[in-house]
Amino acid sequence: MTLSRVYKADGIILKRKNVGEADRILTSFTKEYGKLRAIAKGIRKVSSRRAPHLEVFTHVTMVIHSSKTLDSVSEVSPIETFSYLRSDLVRVSLGYYLCELIDSLLPERQKHEDIYKLLQESLASLNDKHFHTIYYLSKQFTLELLWRLGFLPREKDLSGAKLQAFIESITERRLKTPPFARRLLKSDSS
Repeated sequence: MTLSRVYKADGIILKRKNVGEADRILTSFTKEYGKLRAIAKGIRKVSSRRAPHLEVFTHVTMVIHSSKTLDSVSEVSPIETFSYLRSDLVRVSLGYYLCELIDSLLPERQKHEDIYKLLQESLASLNDKHFHTIYYLSKQFTLELLWRLGFLPREKDLSGAKLQAFIESITERRLKTPPFARRLLKSDSS
């Protein structure tokens, strides 16, 4: 896929990593280009106007400058911040789980509009305070993602530890978010 020197993309921030004194590397899942990594220079400075819009789960429109090494985010405007999702620790942990799955299972720069829409709708459901079947949503999201990517046949239905073990066998690494979500669930029920 050939990108012009400057391009625009709608995306959901999946993760971020601090580098240097003021920069941050962002991994986003975009509608137009799939999963992208880009650097946001100066984002950690107190005076940065882009910082609030480049948080995990935020749905944004970005202007990105391509580079030989790592593309750079120059402008950003929010589409949806999912504020209710951010106010509930259980919903936050499930949101991180969805983002971790996308980051782990999808290669960079492969367009998947159907999966982008699935992630967007799932985060919107987690953001809805009247939506209470959030654990069911995370299982259905996981299965749908595996089915659409061809890792699992449609007639196969895994759950719990078997589902987690299956994903970890594909990614060849342990998932970070399920143990945290389980601890939250136990503390909620006590």
